Amino acid sequence: MAQDIDETTEKIIEDIPEILPLLPVRDIVVFPFMVIPLFVGRAKSLHAIEEAMSNERYIFLATQKDATVDDPLEDDIYKVGTMCEILQVFKLPDGSNKILVEGLGRAKIQQFMRDSDFFEVQIEKENIAFEKTLKTEAYIRGLLDLFEEYVKLNNKIPPETILSANSIEDAGKLADMAASHLKLKIKEKQKILETYDPEKRVVLVSKALNRELEVLNIENKIKGDVRSSIGKMQREYYLQEQLKAIKRELGMSDDDSELGKLKKSIKRAQMPKNIEEKALEELSKLEHMMPMSPEAAVIRNYLDWLIIMPWNKKTKDNMSIAKAEKILDEDHYDLKKVKERIIEYLSVHKLVKKIKGPILCLVGPPGVGKTSIGKSIARALGRKFVRISLGGIRDEAEIRGHRRTYIGALPGKIIQGMKKAKTKNPVFLLDEIDKLSSDFRGDPASALLEVLDPEQNNAFNDLYLDVDFDLSDVMFITTANTLYTIPPALLDRMEVLSMPGYTLEEKVMIAKQFLIKKQKKANGLSRANLRFTDEAIKEIVKYYTREAGVRNMEREIANILRKIAKEVAKGERKRGRIVITKTMVIKYLGIRKNYFSERPVKPTVGAAIGLAWTSTGGDILIIEGLLIDGKGELILTGQLGDVMQESARAAMSFIRSKAKELKLNKDFHKKNDIHIHVPEGAIPKDGPSAGITIATAIASCLTGRPIRNDMAMTGEITLQGRVLPIGGVKEKVLAAYRSGIKYFILPEDN
Repeated sequence: MAQDIDETTEKIIEDIPEILPLLPVRDIVVFPFMVIPLFVGRAKSLHAIEEAMSNERYIFLATQKDATVDDPLEDDIYKVGTMCEILQVFKLPDGSNKILVEGLGRAKIQQFMRDSDFFEVQIEKENIAFEKTLKTEAYIRGLLDLFEEYVKLNNKIPPETILSANSIEDAGKLADMAASHLKLKIKEKQKILETYDPEKRVVLVSKALNRELEVLNIENKIKGDVRSSIGKMQREYYLQEQLKAIKRELGMSDDDSELGKLKKSIKRAQMPKNIEEKALEELSKLEHMMPMSPEAAVIRNYLDWLIIMPWNKKTKDNMSIAKAEKILDEDHYDLKKVKERIIEYLSVHKLVKKIKGPILCLVGPPGVGKTSIGKSIARALGRKFVRISLGGIRDEAEIRGHRRTYIGALPGKIIQGMKKAKTKNPVFLLDEIDKLSSDFRGDPASALLEVLDPEQNNAFNDLYLDVDFDLSDVMFITTANTLYTIPPALLDRMEVLSMPGYTLEEKVMIAKQFLIKKQKKANGLSRANLRFTDEAIKEIVKYYTREAGVRNMEREIANILRKIAKEVAKGERKRGRIVITKTMVIKYLGIRKNYFSERPVKPTVGAAIGLAWTSTGGDILIIEGLLIDGKGELILTGQLGDVMQESARAAMSFIRSKAKELKLNKDFHKKNDIHIHVPEGAIPKDGPSAGITIATAIASCLTGRPIRNDMAMTGEITLQGRVLPIGGVKEKVLAAYRSGIKYFILPEDN
């Protein structure tokens, strides 16, 4: 606790040197005329203390902007701090020091002199003199009144502090003294420290005191309400116990009856108070009904739903970041962004204890592991996992539930999922959210708006329950193949994580680490010493599947293992060492189904190698150009889309503008046609990244210079010759690597 010091102990700051060792402090702002103990353990800080003690005990204290930084740099430290004198130094057994410092006055860092063993700074001292006027007297009285009221309400500040405050006549010093006792954020305290003008400083502290007084008054009111509420509850409990005793004496006890058991279940369900009152009200209605009446059955079912809901049951989150990372890596290969987001969620949850559940939307093609990542997230967090499929749902009541006035009414899928989870903080997977539809029965996507809004779902109202249920602790995860069919208002409530698919190398690792083991067990070969070579797996991926995910690859692996299982069962093959090679893959799976583009065998005039991104990964794109006699036309073939056709025209215009640099005849475009063709004309091609490749092909045709066959390029070209950034860099680079490309031209912005 900081101690205020009397005016008689103030030091003459004129004698303090202008160059002082710097001690960065964390989570505290030291004000002038404070005496405060500090624990010092960092090497630079210990050197700074040694330097100060070897001279005149003067040191400069400044607060770090980020307390988590262990080795702060110049930009990590606030420039305004406090000149202090070290009163005492205590060496602790662990090598750190405990020091007692006294604040002397404000100063601002003008220059960092050195930062090797410790920081040494040149400072500019505060030079605003205090002038006592009627205005400052009014400021002082107002601040004293507020501070006195604050001390009376705050039990943590000793009452004698008021006497110390009354003896201070300097407005600035009084403001500093009051600010040192306030529970403010570091930025607010630093702002007060940086306010040199005493009057402005008093105004800032007065505003902060007013705010703190309001908070303290509200806290005291809440405590008073709680005490009175507890008194009322005790009185009601006493009367209820008396009533029970009277009933027992009269033989009227109903604790063992069906309604009595139902009442006990309601009490044990830990419902919020307003919901428990509603349940008891419905139970009271049930007591006065005939047991066989239809309405009694409806109320009984309703009470069963209220009792079984997890109103206050939670699973404890796994707060071990290392363990969570290990679990995620065990279940899935790569998926770096998704794993990083889950680790961020755990880390923040570990620090702040309570956060509003994030709504993650995993978007990607089929087979990339969107649904299974939800299970892994639940396992990493140590939570229950619930999955519901939204594909084909077109009735709003499937989400929000039916009103109890309808025959066969039930809660919606959200409440049913929470019942299944039996906790209020599961990982809830809403699968295929892009396949919701709507008709005359309502729009289920609109019903999900409340569910997936972190600002609203703490009071989700299901039409069947007709009471608010808190979904704020649920971690919702949605999956989709595309974002285009998701309504914008619903998409706005979700954090989109893209899962575009896996590269060839990633699929090889997934097969080796997960799929082969899984299929060996499924096909009765778990005991066999069986393995696939890397070339065999690549053969399956490249020539028998064309997909972004791994679903078909797993099917083809299972296809091979079934044939081996048949051979083992018939006795044609022993269970010993079995190695699946590329040749065996072709034998078991038949002729190749797919082919990738191959680069030219040698440098060729007019043949430029481009790169394309597809939903199944990357591929190289050979763009061929041919110069023929004609009238200056640009002929485009190969099923090119509108974007690529415009890229070709822009590339042609750019080459014409550079005719002089390329040493071309200025009338070349009047006597020759240029034909641009992209092979595989039956396949449509489009995209904004072929401009530079087309321009290179055209330039090669016109100059007669061949293009290297080991160089690929990608990027859109402008009329000025700028190359714009592109997407799908990872897939394109790996496609180039797979095709034996040695050099790769990439836009600078990528």
